Amino acid sequence: MIVSHKHKFIFLKTRKTAGTSIELALSRFCGEEDIITPIGRTDRHRDTHSQRGAQNFRTAPEDGEPHGGEGEISYYNHMPAKRVRALIGEKVWDGYFKFCFERNPWDKAISLYFWRARKQETRHPSLLEFLRSEKAGHEKQGGKSSRLSNFSIYGVGGEVVVDHVGFYEDLDSELERIAERLDLPEKIELPRAKASTREDRRHYKEVMGREEREIVAWICAREIENFGYVF
Repeated sequence: MIVSHKHKFIFLKTRKTAGTSIELALSRFCGEEDIITPIGRTDRHRDTHSQRGAQNFRTAPEDGEPHGGEGEISYYNHMPAKRVRALIGEKVWDGYFKFCFERNPWDKAISLYFWRARKQETRHPSLLEFLRSEKAGHEKQGGKSSRLSNFSIYGVGGEVVVDHVGFYEDLDSELERIAERLDLPEKIELPRAKASTREDRRHYKEVMGREEREIVAWICAREIENFGYVF
């Protein structure tokens, strides 16, 4: 995620919505005081695709060192709006343009499934097994958390709290409008940050049966209600 004091925006990074590529592209416009969180443990994507690395994502320790020092890690990848707002303060939160991206839940579920399966050297679970596992975890958390749902990243108390939720399906046009809204000096050019891991390129309607469809609809009910997604 990014908090840019230079351009007065907050970018909340959602899952499986080209978030890494968008974050890398936006990092190019950031100043020295802006907050940019690490992408992963090695942050290797920034070495290849971005001129500005992770910075200012730690709180200042008692000795007064800057945010980039050895303080506590406060801002992190896929950080939810509720925690960002608490750390950055109401004045900055209310005064900056806050945005993120969302994606058709069923298509997102397929993408996440193959992304998770890439780590399995032997047999990985079927799509239905994967979704059943996600449902069980979601139920255990009282319906408040799931890797399939991005709502908790940009929503608080059942309400969307960002200024704009862009749609992954219209990504190029969305980025053009955001660049104009932020008055950036040039267009937002996306790098290809992660190689495709999707083995099956069929449309999600050809891959999912009734149970798979219903599990995703239950977990992502808030996205479907707010943005009108249909299977």
